[in-house]
Amino acid sequence: MASFETLLAFFGATLIFAYFPGPALLYTAAQTLAHGRKAGFMAALGIHLGCYAHVAAAALGLSAIFTHVPEAYMALKLAGGLYLVWLGIQLFRQGPGSTVPVAGKQRTARRAFFDSVMVELLNPKVALFFIAFLPQFVDPAAALPVWTQFLILGVIVNLAFSSADIITVLFASGLKQALARNGRWQALGARLCGGLLVALGVRLAIDRG
Repeated sequence: MASFETLLAFFGATLIFAYFPGPALLYTAAQTLAHGRKAGFMAALGIHLGCYAHVAAAALGLSAIFTHVPEAYMALKLAGGLYLVWLGIQLFRQGPGSTVPVAGKQRTARRAFFDSVMVELLNPKVALFFIAFLPQFVDPAAALPVWTQFLILGVIVNLAFSSADIITVLFASGLKQALARNGRWQALGARLCGGLLVALGVRLAIDRG
């Protein structure tokens, strides 16, 4: 593995990236605000598991395809953006005052998990992040193979990002409970969360970065 100083820099940079508010945290917050704490945790789990596909791809060098085949990157980015927009429209169509029946909460949580896995898999920016970030902390001369170093560092990054997602769920669920006392939130909550997902989807689809 890399030197102690390099690994220290890796952990510091990882925490900064993990806890800096970004699309993943906003998405997790939106799912929590719209459907509750359990759905939020399932969304965080879906993102976590979906991210392992990008970790494995980075370890195997498959993520480099996106840097050499711009068409593949654009196609996946557009698909991911449209999927987020579709999810947002579904929330928005729930309309004012929509609530989830108790019997349907389990199904909603499962749906949040599935949607989150798909959102993560369809986000090529995650793949590019790993192939841009991890090589800076990989030592080709180390005893461990390069792909193993990629895998270990990728898992650490994923765990750090998931810890931020969990904290976001806890904060958002507390905020949801506080706002639930206000009738206006009950009327506009789903539409606000839906609008947030639509905005994230549009940003992903049209962002040239």
